[in-house]
Amino acid sequence: MNLLGRASVSEALSGLLAAKQRTALALIGIVIGVASVCSMISVGGIARNEAVRQFEELGTDMLKVTLRRGSRADEQIWIPIDMAEGITDLDGIRASAPYTASGAETIVEGKKKVKGMLIGATETMEELARLKVATGRFVSTFDGKQHYCTVGATIAKALREAGNDELIGASIGIGDVILTVVGALERSPTGQRPFDPNEAIIVPIETAVRLAPQTGLREMMARMSKGTDYRDATIQLVEYFGERIPQARVHVRSAEELIEQMHRQMRLYTLLLGAVGSISLLVGGIGVMNVMLVAVAERRNEIGVRRALGARQRDIQAQFLIEAVTLSLLGGLIGVIAGAAAAYGICRYTGWEFTISAGGTALGTVVAGGAGIFFGIYPAYQAARLNPVAALSST
Repeated sequence: MNLLGRASVSEALSGLLAAKQRTALALIGIVIGVASVCSMISVGGIARNEAVRQFEELGTDMLKVTLRRGSRADEQIWIPIDMAEGITDLDGIRASAPYTASGAETIVEGKKKVKGMLIGATETMEELARLKVATGRFVSTFDGKQHYCTVGATIAKALREAGNDELIGASIGIGDVILTVVGALERSPTGQRPFDPNEAIIVPIETAVRLAPQTGLREMMARMSKGTDYRDATIQLVEYFGERIPQARVHVRSAEELIEQMHRQMRLYTLLLGAVGSISLLVGGIGVMNVMLVAVAERRNEIGVRRALGARQRDIQAQFLIEAVTLSLLGGLIGVIAGAAAAYGICRYTGWEFTISAGGTALGTVVAGGAGIFFGIYPAYQAARLNPVAALSST
C-alpha cells in the first residue's frame, strides 16, 4: 500500500472517530438490519432442525394410515380392529397401532373440569408413539372393555391439583362414565404424534368405541419393517385394504415424506424471514448513505486540503468508501452477535436446541460489507468530484 493509500485508511478511521455521535447512529441502523437477517435465518434453521428431531424421535419408519370414501375428512371409513391389526402380516409392516380420537370434557374427582382428548388405543401405541409411563402402567389388550385409562401429564397435573396425591386408582368422569386411572405418562413434546399425549386420556380401544361410537376406528399408526421404502409400504397397504374394503381410498403419510416436504417448506420459510430482515438492513444502508453525504458536506475544506497536497480523485473516493465499508462491517459484526443472542433467547423460551447458523453469520457479514460498498459509492463519488478550489474556499 502506497503512502496515499495508507493516508486514505488513516483519514477514514479518523473521520469516523471524529464524528462519534453520527457514527453511532449509523451503526445502530446496520446493527438492527444485520441482527434481523441473522436471527431470522438462524431461527428458521433451528425450527427446521427441531421439527426433524421430533420426527426422528418417533422414527423415520413411521406411517399414518387413514381410509376415506373421498378426499374430505368427514368421509372416513370405519376399520374393523382385527383388519387394522392384520397389516402386520404384510412384508413391509412390522407393527400397527390403530386408535380412535375424540374431544372430551373431563371431570376430575367431581371438582375440576379439564379439556382432554379421549384416545382409544391398543398396547402397541406405547411403543409406536414413543410414550413413556411415569407411574403405573399403560392400558393393555387384557383390559378388554374395562373402564381403565392411562392419562397424559396435563391430566395428571389436574388430578394432583384436585387432591389426588396418589394417581393410581383416581377417578375421571367423562359424561356419565367413570374411568379409573391405572397409569400416567411423562410429559412429551406434541411433535409429530397424531395427538397431544399430554392431554390424552387413553383407554382400551374397545372401551373407546363403546364410549364414543360416533368416532369409530378410522386411522392407525404403523411402523415399517427394516429396509422397507415408504413407497413400497404404501403400495402394500393400498392393495391390502383395497381387497377388503373396495370403496376405500387409502391415504398413507410417511415420516420420510413429511420430512422431505418440511425441508422444502422450511427453506422457503427461511428465505421469507431473510427477506423481511433485509428490509431493516436496507433502511440501515440508507442511513449510512445519509451519514456519509453529511460527512462530505461538512468536510469540504479537508477534501480541498488533501487535493492540494496531491491526493487524486480516486484517493478521496477510496477514503470515503473505506469509511462506509468500515462502518458497515463494524455494524455487521455487532449485528451478527446481536442476532445470535436473539436466536439464543428464542431457543431458551421455546426449549429448542440452540445452534449457530454458519450460513446466516456469513450472509450477515457479506451483506453488511456489500451494503457499505453499495451505499457508500455515491457519497464517495460526490466527495471525489468536489472542485479543490471551491472546497478550499468553503469555511
